[in-house]
Parts: sequence; C-alpha cells; structure tokens
Amino acid sequence: MLVMCVTLGVAGFAMMGMAGLPSTAIGYVTASGLIHLCYNALLVRMYRRGDLGETYPVARGTSPALIALGGTVFAGEWMRPLAILGIGLVCSGIFLLALARARQTATERNVEPNPKDRRGRLHGMNLPYALATGVSIAGYSVVDGLGVRASGNWVAYTGGIFAFFLAMPLWHLARYGRKAFATTTPEVIKAASGGLISLAAYAAIIWAVQGNAMGAVSALRETSVVFAALLGAAFLNERLTGWRLVACCIIALGAVCVGWRL
Repeated sequence: MLVMCVTLGVAGFAMMGMAGLPSTAIGYVTASGLIHLCYNALLVRMYRRGDLGETYPVARGTSPALIALGGTVFAGEWMRPLAILGIGLVCSGIFLLALARARQTATERNVEPNPKDRRGRLHGMNLPYALATGVSIAGYSVVDGLGVRASGNWVAYTGGIFAFFLAMPLWHLARYGRKAFATTTPEVIKAASGGLISLAAYAAIIWAVQGNAMGAVSALRETSVVFAALLGAAFLNERLTGWRLVACCIIALGAVCVGWRL
C-alpha cells in the first residue's frame, strides 16, 4: 500500500504540473484526501481480517446506494425510477456474489452448509470493517463529485487528490524509517503497476461524474465485480458456481437499467 501511495502521489503531482492546481476546489481536495487515507487504512484492516471474495463485495455493494443518496441530498440529483431500480439490483447482486463466495469457501473446506456455522456464511467479525470501507467509498465519491464540478478541471482535480496520497508513506517514513518500505523488487513493480491502474480507473470516474449522476456512475463502476469473477474463472481457476452466475446476471441487468439513456 505504501508503494502504491508513492506511485499515486508522484503521478498526482505530474498531473498538476500539466493541468495546474485545483485552487478553486482545494477544500474538496483536502476532504477527499483525508477520507481516502481512512479508506486505505480500513481496506488494509479489512483484508487482514477477512477473505477478499467475501469482504470486498460487501464494501462495494453498500456504496452505490449511499452515493445515490448523497447525490440527491447534496447535489439535487433526483434519479429516474428505472435508475433507482438498477442501483438496487446492482447492490443486491453484489451482496449475493459475496454470499455465494462465502458458501463456495465453506464447500471447498468440506464444511456442511449449517446456517449456524460461521464458516458457511459471511463472518460477522469482518462486516464492521467491510461496511465502514463502503461508507468511506461513498464519502469520497460524493465529495469528489461535488469537487470536480467546482473545479472545472478534472485532470487538475484528480492530480490534487492523488498528490495527497504521499501523506501516508511520509508518515510511515518518519515513524519507522526505510524499513517500512522493505520488500522485493517484483513486489515493488506489482504495487507500482497497481497504483497506476488505480489512477487510470479513478480518473475515469472523476471524468464521468462531471456531467452524470454520482449514483448512476457508481453503480456502473461496481459492475467491476462481474469482470473480476469472470477473470478469476478464466485465469485463476476459480469455480464460477450457479449462484455466482445468477449474481452476475442480476448485476448486469441492474447496469442496463442504470445506463438506459444515462
């Protein structure tokens, strides 16, 4: 995470060097940067305590509805009934995907699907971190939707957000020294590559929310869990069970509802 943050921070300064400073939206940039720091900490804690296939969909499944609510309250984005239905379908499908993953994990461990057995369902101890991560995603998404519109320059605004990411590695460097960054070269390359991909992905989101409802963009964004499931089956030999296929279809249908005449 520290290597990713360094990569994002340097790239953020480079973007501001090309597009200028987001001076008209500095308050939004600061707020988003602070929420992102909380998000990063929650994400690491969530991954330490729970399975990726269970906790990540829960975190992602809660955010579209919260973002749509935030867009309505703070930006007056009243969405069409079809789009609201689509957001509900996307959230439901993502939660079903998480439950299907939990059930599959229990089966792979040869655990009987006993509803009282915590290994056959989502682990209660993981839900607080997953839900808190989802709230933080909604928080920075709403702030960034408002901020990029105030800025009028999505490149400069995106650069300002990611320049803020240098705060975490600088704090760790001051507290723990260079040993906090001790890792192998292949891991550094992987983390740096992940940082650049994250930059491109979220820059696309910032660009999209300039002129579209935040809830709709978020719901379409979260269809990434479908692609993750398909890629996992294709390249990681992960089994695509019937329930996971049903969940993917529900998410896809929700995306169609959201994107219809978006």
